[in-house]
Amino acid sequence: MVDLAVHYSGLKLKNPIIIASSPLGEKIENIQLLEKEGAAAVVLPSLFEEQTDLEEKSHFLLYEEKGYSKYLEYYREVLQNKLMPDEYMEYISKLKSNIDLPIIGSLNGVSVGGWINNAISMEEAGADAIELNIYFLPTNPDMDGRKVENNYLKLVDEITTSVAIPVAVKIHPYLSSIPNMVKSLGEAGASAVVLFNRFYQPDINLEKMKVEPALKLSTSQELLLRIRWTAILYSKVKPDIAITGGVHTAEDIVKSIMSGANATMLASSLLNKGFSYLGSLLKDLEHWLENHKYESIQEIQGIMSQKSVSEPAAFERANYLKVLDSYNNE
Repeated sequence: MVDLAVHYSGLKLKNPIIIASSPLGEKIENIQLLEKEGAAAVVLPSLFEEQTDLEEKSHFLLYEEKGYSKYLEYYREVLQNKLMPDEYMEYISKLKSNIDLPIIGSLNGVSVGGWINNAISMEEAGADAIELNIYFLPTNPDMDGRKVENNYLKLVDEITTSVAIPVAVKIHPYLSSIPNMVKSLGEAGASAVVLFNRFYQPDINLEKMKVEPALKLSTSQELLLRIRWTAILYSKVKPDIAITGGVHTAEDIVKSIMSGANATMLASSLLNKGFSYLGSLLKDLEHWLENHKYESIQEIQGIMSQKSVSEPAAFERANYLKVLDSYNNE
């Protein structure tokens, strides 16, 4: 039998499939079913700092100065049915009593104090690791990009020095230099990075003349951006790498690991096809490795990274030129 075990963010996992932060993790019953189907770990839905007493917050690290109060009522409406911090910690404790899987708490916050306090509470509740979901969209033209990224690093440094469990950071692809940022996150204490956050884009309802959320599940096409950057980062940076967004098939998992990822995260494929698809996915992954004469999944890690391929320029600007040249309009 093929050995599917991997190491990610200080955790030894039985296979590379982690349930991404999503509605899939909202109920114990769901997680028990996912465990039965073979999930290696689960990232819980995010705890948003806005779920606490908003008026008492005095310093919001990632928001423009004095630009937060106008969002209070909107957040109250959106988050009214979410778990409050105490309930979230109780949920973690209950999961640890009923589930054998590693439980990764997800934290989405805006202030240094809020992030640290909730991270410490997650650790005390029994979380095996924490995923920081940094979702900040600067809209003020006077806010310097260097300040934004330095705030990220300050945040990670303060949290990783406040807890003993591993801390992964989920980043977006719009950073000025992804390699330097990932390197710096590692130096700040991050044990892993998750590539990439899917920024959901609002849409305009022309009939209601209203801005509305637009949720679209991922497709395998989204994987391309992620395997490209994973292949570039592999062996150059200290943090482990997980790919999330676009992982739908066994082939997607193979590509992710070959590019250099330690693990993959998925949700959309299970939301589309049901929990039983996870078991089928693992069987397909085993069959692929067996058919290609691999005894363990770790044998393929990084074999198609920029470090390992014969044409490393294929991951850089040269690929753009080659793609354009490959188009035949005849």
